Amino acid sequence: MREPNVVEDWQEYDERAGLRVRVHGLEKAEPPRGRDDAAEELSYFRFRVTVENRTSERFGIHLEDGQVDVRVGDDGESAFMDWRNSQFIEGFDVYPLRRATAVLYAACPDTRLTRVDIQIQLKVDEEWTERFLWAGGIEPYEVPVDAGERPGTGRESLACQVSNFLRKEAES
Repeated sequence: MREPNVVEDWQEYDERAGLRVRVHGLEKAEPPRGRDDAAEELSYFRFRVTVENRTSERFGIHLEDGQVDVRVGDDGESAFMDWRNSQFIEGFDVYPLRRATAVLYAACPDTRLTRVDIQIQLKVDEEWTERFLWAGGIEPYEVPVDAGERPGTGRESLACQVSNFLRKEAES
């Protein structure tokens, strides 16, 4: 079983070596065009999806509303996606050694922000790619990190909990 990526990590596509994607910049943020009425009493957050081309050929990238799924909280409930405020990558040619970034806005109850799972499936040159999952969260407080340890990798971090769970599932 494959382990999910941690928010901020790059994931390279097997079928298109040199093309990689990451989810990063997960933070609380108000949308630029104002709140959607459907998101009343919810906390907004945003994240970025960056596609990088490290090959010598051009790729046509497509990332829009149906290709992003955001789940929050312990039970993995769907977050409200604010499509009006989000900026997608629609039919953009990513040339060699270039990047393209989408900025997406979502909302959920404040108590569920500690666990956010984001699943992405790109369309590259009119073909669907493999789906990848990133796990992260917006902590209401900063967790101290031991010297020499990468932030977000401690025993109690969400990424560590997800990895341990998947290892146990694979063994059973």
